[in-house]
Amino acid sequence: MSAMRYADLGPEFSTRVLHDVPMSKHTSWHTGGPADLFFTPRDGMDLAAFVRQLPIEVPLLWIGLGSNLLVRDGGVRGAVVSTHGALGSLERSSATRIYAGAGVPCARIARQCVKWGLGPAEFFAGIPGTLGGALAMNAGAFGGETWRHVIEVDVLDRRGARHTRQPSDYEISYRHVRGPGDEWFIGARLEFERKPGLNDAGMRELLERRKQTQPIGEWSCGSVFTNPPGDHAARLIESAGLKGLRIGDASVSAKHANFIINHGAARAADIEALILRVQRTVAEFHHIELQTEVRIVGEPA
Repeated sequence: MSAMRYADLGPEFSTRVLHDVPMSKHTSWHTGGPADLFFTPRDGMDLAAFVRQLPIEVPLLWIGLGSNLLVRDGGVRGAVVSTHGALGSLERSSATRIYAGAGVPCARIARQCVKWGLGPAEFFAGIPGTLGGALAMNAGAFGGETWRHVIEVDVLDRRGARHTRQPSDYEISYRHVRGPGDEWFIGARLEFERKPGLNDAGMRELLERRKQTQPIGEWSCGSVFTNPPGDHAARLIESAGLKGLRIGDASVSAKHANFIINHGAARAADIEALILRVQRTVAEFHHIELQTEVRIVGEPA
């Protein structure tokens, strides 16, 4: 991006936008090359003003906690917007409804709903990202799914204008959401059931089960592949003999085969090569094409 493009951001943003920021600092895999521009808004109005100011030809990538995201080693051309810490509103709007900003961690939604006696929301504790990412892919855990609870969403378009949309505006299925182009989620109204006397024992039990079966604490993106109909990606990968398979400093987790671990020095290219190897091998063994749940962005080194 040229110096002129930087100047086009205007004085109110030019000093706050960071240049050539390593995305390895902003992804749960701890890999990824530099983003041309990196911006963390103060709030929703600040974000809208930035988007309006950004030249329309500059690509825009939104991230939350950087889970479910593989950024290639060549980095990201254009601007990256980090919503975590900015779109953090979480409030109860009625007896059974809440409003949450896109930057709110899903685990925080789970904890607060338990305190409010609303459920079933415990499953959000098993989603390692923010609500924005959960909305974008209909994330789920422990049998729960995000969009089952969505009443309406607030979005921001490429001109910085805000809109409210209904679930009927989207094509929604398992780990898949498709809607109007060049819009990003900035918040949602969610509905649950009243559950008086609810405590966090159930959530703790779910998290303990997750800890026993998944490589929590290691560098991963969560589940790499979606489960094919009637089966589990982890079972297919394990039965193909791929647990522990390693390329560079990345390996298929020995604890849960649908996780790929960065042991400390893996490049994004190592992880992507491992993803492709798993897909090819499972296709050979089971004649099933595994689809990635993780989003892969950016340019090769």
